[in-house]
Amino acid sequence: MLNFTYQNPTKVLFGKGQIANIAAEIPADARVLLTYGGGSIHRNGVYEQTRQALAGRTVVEFGGIEPNPEYRTLMRAVELGRAEKVDLLLAVGGGSVADGTKFIGAAIPFAGEPWAILDQHAPVTATVPLAVILTLPATGSESNSFAVISRAETGQKLAFSSSFGYPRFAVLDPETTFSLPPRQVANGVVDAFVHTLEQYLTYPVNAPLQDRFAESILQTLIEVGPRTLAAPADYDLRASFVWCATMALNGLIGVGVPQDWATHMIGHELTALYGIDHARTLAAVIPHLLRVQGGPKADKLAQYATRVWGIGEGSREQRIEAAIRATERFFESLGVPTRLKAYAQVQPGTPAAVARRLEKNGMARLGERQEVTPQRVERILELSLAG
Repeated sequence: MLNFTYQNPTKVLFGKGQIANIAAEIPADARVLLTYGGGSIHRNGVYEQTRQALAGRTVVEFGGIEPNPEYRTLMRAVELGRAEKVDLLLAVGGGSVADGTKFIGAAIPFAGEPWAILDQHAPVTATVPLAVILTLPATGSESNSFAVISRAETGQKLAFSSSFGYPRFAVLDPETTFSLPPRQVANGVVDAFVHTLEQYLTYPVNAPLQDRFAESILQTLIEVGPRTLAAPADYDLRASFVWCATMALNGLIGVGVPQDWATHMIGHELTALYGIDHARTLAAVIPHLLRVQGGPKADKLAQYATRVWGIGEGSREQRIEAAIRATERFFESLGVPTRLKAYAQVQPGTPAAVARRLEKNGMARLGERQEVTPQRVERILELSLAG
């Protein structure tokens, strides 16, 4: 097992009616910037619950944060937060709202052009504290330090992480997710599944507990994913899904083990180029990455085949391919394609274009062993396009 330091300071309030309990977590004299996305919180009752819980506090609002949070939009929120001298940010929504709000919190006190946090990895030394009321389980952003931000004018989608980025608290009420469209639920299941795979399908380092944690998340998503999609108001199914999505990327399963994340980096470029949903880029990349990188990942892929999918027959190579195909069938059963050819906007020159973009952004060597070169990126995407 590799050395690690683990700390997750986010307090989780899980279950029905927990939005009301944020009143005990926020000082009565707080100046709160309430952030959200396209307005669904007004339709599903979450907005009203939140405002009731914030009664008596000074609250300013900023809506319209996009599914891929846009730098220009977020900078308007930064200006508002500075002008209003807010001392707490409350993100109400999914991962994009949480990510965008993390950036807002880091940018408000930042000296200089805040884009440097992303493209120059400028250190974040202070931030406005934030909290999250989750309405779309997928990214785990409600309980981690990461955020991904887009900038249309430069065609970039970049990530940053800071120890200041952990939310102070997060509310996870499964009932707030009942009204989600099926596409978003399916995307969330895939996103959580791939987050887990990126920390699990690397190479063995004698970390059996982390492996078992990861396998339990994968098995639970396989069990409840299709069922919660079919029965969106089943509380127990949705609660299991919500908790899986948080546990997949709150840092626990990744301590002491190598991590990959090449699929995510490739997927970010596909979203930046074509606007394809983040989770759908992951589904279109990871099966083909696993085939290209099958040699270095063979030990863990064989373990994945046996422990997660129960595949015990055939040679090791046959079992590995059977596991990859099972993964594809699972994603497809949720209505999420596993081939780029499913997207009409994707051009034949995409493999080379994505490889060039990654290289330009300083990501010429990806993966747990830094073996995913631009040439391998091209091969992965060519397989996805050929299908």
